[in-house]
Formats: sequence, C-alpha cells, structure tokens
Amino acid sequence: MTKKYHQLTEGERNQIYALHKEGLSPGEIASRIGRNTSTIYREFQRNTGGRGYRACQAHRLASDRRSCASSLGGTISEAAKQYMLEKLTEDQWSPEQISGRIYKDIGDQVSHEWIYQYIYADRKSGGDLYENLRHGRRQRKKRCNPGASRAGRGHIKNRRDIDERPKSVENRKIFGHWEIDTIIGKSHSGAAVTIVERKTRFTIVIPLSNRKSDLVATETIKVLKPIKDKVRSITADNGKEFATHEQVAESLGLDYYFAKPYHSWERGTNENANGLIRQYIPKDASITEVTIEQAQEVMNKLNNRPRKTLNYDTPAERFMRHTGKLPCLN
Repeated sequence: MTKKYHQLTEGERNQIYALHKEGLSPGEIASRIGRNTSTIYREFQRNTGGRGYRACQAHRLASDRRSCASSLGGTISEAAKQYMLEKLTEDQWSPEQISGRIYKDIGDQVSHEWIYQYIYADRKSGGDLYENLRHGRRQRKKRCNPGASRAGRGHIKNRRDIDERPKSVENRKIFGHWEIDTIIGKSHSGAAVTIVERKTRFTIVIPLSNRKSDLVATETIKVLKPIKDKVRSITADNGKEFATHEQVAESLGLDYYFAKPYHSWERGTNENANGLIRQYIPKDASITEVTIEQAQEVMNKLNNRPRKTLNYDTPAERFMRHTGKLPCLN
C-alpha cells in the first residue's frame, strides 16, 4: 500500500515561514521538514499573499479551499482522498488511472468524474490541483512533406525492413519485442534513448551526451544485457544513431528491424511513450543536464503508473511477471 498523503499542518507552515525568512530555498526547506520539494513550491504558489508568504494567511487560504472542495455532492473516505491527492500531485496519475487503480490498492471506489469535479472545485476556489492534469499536446508536425529532404533516413547498411518482422509481434501476446527511439533536448543539447517493451509497455530512458551510433549501441547493450534472454527483437526508426544495429543484435542475440521511413505509427508504442516522457523532460529542456538518477526517477514514474490497456496493472508489475527483475540504469 502506498504511503498516505498529508496536508500541510499549521505547525509546518510556521516552520516554512521561519525557514523562508532565513533565506532557505524550497529544496532546503523540504529537507528540513521532511516534505517533497514540489510540495513546498506549490505551497508558495498557492498561498502567498500580497505581503509575501505568511503562515496564518497561508493556513486560512488552504482551509478555505478544502472547505469548498468538500462541498461536492457525495463523499469519499479520508484514505481515498489521501490516495487521490498523492497520486495526482506526486505521481501525476490521471483521474482515470486513479479511479481504475484505487480499488486494487486500498479497496475503495471513486469515479474519475468525481475526481475531475474535485479538481475543478479546487481550481474555482483558487487552488492549483488542475496543474497536475496532463493537457493535450499540440499536434505534431509532419516529419516530412513533398519538398522536404530525406537524405540519410532509410539508408542504413544491412537494415531489415519491418515487413520481415513476424506477424505475431503485432498482437502483443509474446513478451520480449521492443521498440527503440531517441529524443533530443533544447538546441539539440544531449539526447536520450527510449526503449519500450510492446506487451507490458515497460519503458527505459537512457540519457546520453550525444546521439552517435556507437554510444547509442553501447548504452542499449549495457541496459538490456542483464535480461538478454527476454529480448527477442527491437524495432527502430531510420535515424543514423541506429547505424550500429548489427552490434546490438549480435551482443544481445536478437532480431533488429526498421520501420519504414516516416512511418512513425509503425512504432506507436514508442511514440506514445515519448509523449509521456516529455511530461518530465520537456522539449525546451537540455538533456545534458539530466542525470542517471533523474532518468531512473522518470522510469519509476512511468512504469509504476497504471494503464487502462493493462487492466490498471502497472508496466512494472506486468514486466516482473515475465522476468522477475527490472532493468536498472545504475
């Protein structure tokens, strides 16, 4: 069972006020009072008045918001409310994911409509729970157009086309078929390899200093080698960073395939995972600043988030059933 989420107390707000006056950063304050740094940031954002942050005023504002939110029709248990708040604010689960998983974890039932109503009531009263919702992303630009240059894509030596891949891979009934891609940071600063297992949706995120094919191959082998007996195939796009695919295939004993150029939908599992990763590593961030520990935290967030397609199991739970262990970056 997950740890309980507790609202800040008046005493904690007095501590925050005193430490803030001393000039401590939100991270230092969080460490002193045993809270998550994001909790302190939200506290300042939500409860700072015209004269700055003051403990009494902050506690009154928070109490008023809770009072407003509790006026919703219907009630849920305190345990369910704590669970909902923690999964929403700490793990960034969607209301549907919270609703689908809560019964498995604590035995309560809460509809996703009720959770949305709670969030909107909180927003109406000045709260910011709504900021934890994942908003729809802008429509992606097409990767090519009739006048675009296609130089370099689809010209990888000894590539095996996705048409050669067994049809059984499509139905996701067999574990061990993976998709691989890279994402880049702001101004092409750094990159990350993203690898997703098709059946369980388990996602690996490996930060790199660059997208050179030798480095991509080395890091891919390093992470997958401990579970090489569970890796049957990898399907990549046609980026030059995958030019050393034969090295990966030989080291891991797998089949390596390539989607057709500009057919991103042929790696839909990976494309979807990249969109989820961007919640934590946005396009305007420099990936060179992403540490192994931070990438591991992103993996933990994504792989411990329940999925509707998995009957609200998590990718980590499904992956463990097949392997008994999880890939680790360290």
